Amino acid sequence: MKNILNIDNVSDYFNLRKYEILHPMVGIMDYSKISERNYSNSGFDALHFGCYAVFLKESKGCKIKYGGKPYDYDEGTMVFVGPGQTVELTTNDPNYIPKGYVLLFHPDLLLGTELAKKIHGYSFFSYSVKEALHLSTKERHIMLSLLDKIQFELEQNLDKHSKKLIVSNIELLLDYCLRFYDRQFLTRENVNHGALQSFESLLTDYLNSDKPKVSGLPSVAYFAEQLHLSSNYFGDLVKKETGYSAQEYIQNKLIDVAKEKVFDPNKSVSEIAYELGFKYPQHFSRLFKSKVGYSPNEFKMLN
Repeated sequence: MKNILNIDNVSDYFNLRKYEILHPMVGIMDYSKISERNYSNSGFDALHFGCYAVFLKESKGCKIKYGGKPYDYDEGTMVFVGPGQTVELTTNDPNYIPKGYVLLFHPDLLLGTELAKKIHGYSFFSYSVKEALHLSTKERHIMLSLLDKIQFELEQNLDKHSKKLIVSNIELLLDYCLRFYDRQFLTRENVNHGALQSFESLLTDYLNSDKPKVSGLPSVAYFAEQLHLSSNYFGDLVKKETGYSAQEYIQNKLIDVAKEKVFDPNKSVSEIAYELGFKYPQHFSRLFKSKVGYSPNEFKMLN
């Protein structure tokens, strides 16, 4: 059983690394300023976060496991951890200290700000580690410049402008990450297209089997797991490739199959609904009408 340390706030992580705390709810750690003795994990091999963490790694050799899958950092790689996530740190070198930075901030820092309203829109906080953001040299410079601005504010005497400037720069950093992830989706188009083809095949096989009757309606989480992707990354991939959310894509495919089934004279609407995984026929009829514009029976009569 793993020995897990809870990182409920910024000070928990900074105290673990013997690093100076400048603000109780936000901080930036420069790993190059940590000694080998202070980097010791003190017997803990996994960290459970209660705050947000943005890691910018600049060297190879740092291994991290999330969801049971290891990932080797390359130069200029960013990984995002949200509250409620557990990260396991492993390395073959007991004297290894990573190079790079980590920005930590507590959700309470965002209270009363615009960022509090949109923080859950940054879906990459729920990506797995193997879906990390890989930066170009110019992109890395932008990230470092924003970290410098946040650090500058942390080193000043706090005043009425401090929180606004700190949170604004965090928001700007996250917005740039959204842009860079969009770029990464485009540059990985061949890989993403292959994943979409696999999804289409899995979805077709699912709907043409007995799985809907046994396991219910096909879910986004099911296909993400089959493709070894996090649900959020999978959803964003489908959205960027097709223009539909993963849920909409599944529903559209399901309705296509339903359109064929309604012309079977030996099947009632209720039987078709159960075959497709619906617990209640009225839910099937409601979805069918919302997508097609007619109820199943109306669609059958019109055609």
